[in-house]
Amino acid sequence: MIGAAHCECFIYQAQSLKEKRAVVKSITTKMKQKLNVSVAEMDYHDLWQRTAITIVSVNRDTTIVEKELQRACEFMDQLPELERTITEFEWL
Repeated sequence: MIGAAHCECFIYQAQSLKEKRAVVKSITTKMKQKLNVSVAEMDYHDLWQRTAITIVSVNRDTTIVEKELQRACEFMDQLPELERTITEFEWL
């Protein structure tokens, strides 16, 4: 089972694209190291306070994939750098 969570986020403190990219890179690196997921910035590359991050997990058990994606979303919610606004889940 392949599960993906597409999360739109708002970065309050970013005042430039450089600051935004530093925040996004830090978050994606932390998620890759701490969780069993793949992460990438997928949209809003030219906006400095908005981003869309997609998180993907693969496993033969749907329950495990769902738990990994939920843990990743909870991890994002605990970060003070951004606010997760819209999240869409997709199952393949």
